[in-house]
Amino acid sequence: MTDTGVRRHTNAAVVGRSATGCMSRSRARLRPVGEGRAGPTGDEHRERTVKYMLLMKYDVEGVPPIDTWSPEDLRRQIQFQKDLDASLVESGELVGAEGLAWPDTAKLVRSDGVQPPVITDGPFAESKEFLAGFWVVDVESEARAIEIAATASASPGPAGVPMQQVIEVRALMEAPDVSG
Repeated sequence: MTDTGVRRHTNAAVVGRSATGCMSRSRARLRPVGEGRAGPTGDEHRERTVKYMLLMKYDVEGVPPIDTWSPEDLRRQIQFQKDLDASLVESGELVGAEGLAWPDTAKLVRSDGVQPPVITDGPFAESKEFLAGFWVVDVESEARAIEIAATASASPGPAGVPMQQVIEVRALMEAPDVSG
């Protein structure tokens, strides 16, 4: 995150990880990259990791909207996010992380590919839950992705109290091989 509270993108090449997908299809079942496939040198011994997207939802019962927090609470939250991102960069697990603008700035786009697209304003204003940001991590196991999500969930809210924010953990997939 920058000092203004906006997450900055971390390029996969900077942290030494591949930018390819993490799951591949084999006869309609998903498998981690590398399973049943030869590595770049033709052997089966390449590193096997899986990419996960950790989706940060913002609807935490009992926690006021972040734009109403005190400057000290906001600084504490931003520092927590910076420290988490730095630890993931150091471990080589961070592929990217971004905070998202408020949902009232979102556009919903629908197109049939022929007519001009239909563009409407973002989600309904009365919706309390929205996607606030995400991390993409490249880790050895789902358990490690869950461990990172648990750390993010306990980020400090007002008065430093852990927010217990819901973090959704989802594996990323690689497109199926349709070449032959």
